[in-house]
Amino acid sequence: MSEAKRLRVTDIAKRKGGPLVCLTAYTGPIAALADEVADLVLVGDSLGNVLYGWESTLPVTLEMMIAHGEVTARVCRRAVVVVDLPFGSYQESPAQAFANAARVLKETNCAAVKLEGGKEMAETVAFLTARGVPVVGHVGLMPQHVHARGGFKRDSDVEKVTADALAIEAAGAFALVLEGVTTEVAEAVTRATKVPTIGIAAGASCDGEIRVTEDLLGLNPSPPPFAETDKGLRPAMQACLAAFAKKARRES
Repeated sequence: MSEAKRLRVTDIAKRKGGPLVCLTAYTGPIAALADEVADLVLVGDSLGNVLYGWESTLPVTLEMMIAHGEVTARVCRRAVVVVDLPFGSYQESPAQAFANAARVLKETNCAAVKLEGGKEMAETVAFLTARGVPVVGHVGLMPQHVHARGGFKRDSDVEKVTADALAIEAAGAFALVLEGVTTEVAEAVTRATKVPTIGIAAGASCDGEIRVTEDLLGLNPSPPPFAETDKGLRPAMQACLAAFAKKARRES
């Protein structure tokens, strides 16, 4: 059987209307599983929550994103791999953003970076895309803004989120993540934009959906309230480990 053809950023950009299947991956084994079914694999800074147990993504460093991004990009053979720029690595200036995005692309061999922000980040996105850095935007609920927003609150401001999305699209982003927005917002943004929208906790009207793979597989012991999980997989894994422990202890 021939190896599946690798998808490119341009392939994702053409998928307005969908469907786009998107999953996260932070480790080799999960990346291999995600790559079998996903069009886009995101190395999200959500690894701070899922792998490291932090309450927010803010402690995540650029070095961490590069380390997890490198193994994910090396394992994936088909999907477009996108790596998040963590908090503090791009907000200071477009030049800072380019320097760190260039590091991510060079040191991980990923296809693109993702950054959070609306109109206020349009100049930075334009600076990056003009210099050959493919960018996925992220508007709506932005986890890196958790303290400024007073927690993880669903965004229902249709006018603001749409304006943010259009600004990031105009700056050159080839896709947009819509997180934690109401169905009304997701429908409005998806209608207004020409690039694919990828929803998480945003209803079913986006051009694609993304999920945290560990949530779907039931590996995350504390998934967010909106997460879809396999209720049977975690008990099955626990039973497998318990059987090994029983055998190792030579229990009858």
